[in-house]
Amino acid sequence: MTELPHPSVRRPQGLFDAYVFDLDGTIYLGDGLLPGVADVVGQLRDRGVPIRFLSNNPTRDPEQYAAKLTALGLPTPVADITNTVVTTVDWLRRHHPDAVLFPIAEAPLVSALERAGFRLSDDAAEIDVVIASYDRTFDYRKLQIAFDALWFHRRAILVQTNPDRYCPFPGGRGEPDCAAITAAIEACTGVRCSASFGKPSPVMVEAALAGLGVPASRALMVGDRLATDIAMGRAAGMPTALVLTGDSTLDNLAALPVDARPDYVVDGLGELLPG
Repeated sequence: MTELPHPSVRRPQGLFDAYVFDLDGTIYLGDGLLPGVADVVGQLRDRGVPIRFLSNNPTRDPEQYAAKLTALGLPTPVADITNTVVTTVDWLRRHHPDAVLFPIAEAPLVSALERAGFRLSDDAAEIDVVIASYDRTFDYRKLQIAFDALWFHRRAILVQTNPDRYCPFPGGRGEPDCAAITAAIEACTGVRCSASFGKPSPVMVEAALAGLGVPASRALMVGDRLATDIAMGRAAGMPTALVLTGDSTLDNLAALPVDARPDYVVDGLGELLPG
């Protein structure tokens, strides 16, 4: 393994009480499992250690993620998946249960909001919450409705599913993500986004660990992105492990202040468990 820039960065020497894994870049890349993943997940499950999977992507619902993992050879119940569809619906239920919503979003989030009993509307005069999301059908009409609800009628608040600027693809390409849509709305209205429900917000970890009876300090957050996975784990009081199979590199790690670095770094998930 490449020499690391700080002696506190190391492979875990023991097991944790629960493991929270990012998906893309950590568990799989595109349509293939990454090396060592099946073995590590299998060992943890054999030992009865709880596992949860996280994603900032709201263009799929938990059922789709569970189906993908199962097809890749990791049979996974829907309850083990937390993504921004889940966290957005949960937050709105808790904080704005009677709100009229305008989701700038794709079908999985729209359907989840409808199933949860929310009323959706494109009438700016009655919208209470504008939800910016990763939406590949975003157009000027949607921007105008958000503008009218937030600026003209001055009655709505703006929230977002996740803060990602772009969604990476295998091979280095990507496409604009939720933060681009949020920025467009903020630019024309002057209204700032008041809540975000994806990594690095600790709301993702809180949702993932709910019901496990495991404190954050005994659950390991494992991911490939320093700015989201690792930052979220640290903010939630979790030990963190960076895998070098996705977005972040050792050069990125070296540029961070020591107190922002992960507790562990491994080349891939196959090195995560003690020998």
